[in-house]
Amino acid sequence: MNGSAPPLHGIARDLLFLRTPALWPTWPFLPLMRRRPGQEEEYGVLYDFAGTSGRTGFGATVFFSNLFLMPVNEEQMLALPREVFDNAEEIVANGWHVD
Repeated sequence: MNGSAPPLHGIARDLLFLRTPALWPTWPFLPLMRRRPGQEEEYGVLYDFAGTSGRTGFGATVFFSNLFLMPVNEEQMLALPREVFDNAEEIVANGWHVD
């Protein structure tokens, strides 16, 4: 046994990434997807406001956008449609997953 932890999958992986911006491969953005039966796929993005500008209160906010269409500044981001949650568990419970 090599002592390393097994890779995380599914909800455990999503929660780890949602809670740990240092792991985001496209930091300060984390692309998300929501797939629901009978509906079109939804694209969302988390943005690390706290780690970039120090702004708080948006750590569990999913902005409706494609990663490649995100605005260039925070004020423009805040003008996007969004869903606000209390924590990472609520984000996942509402169908969002790390893309």
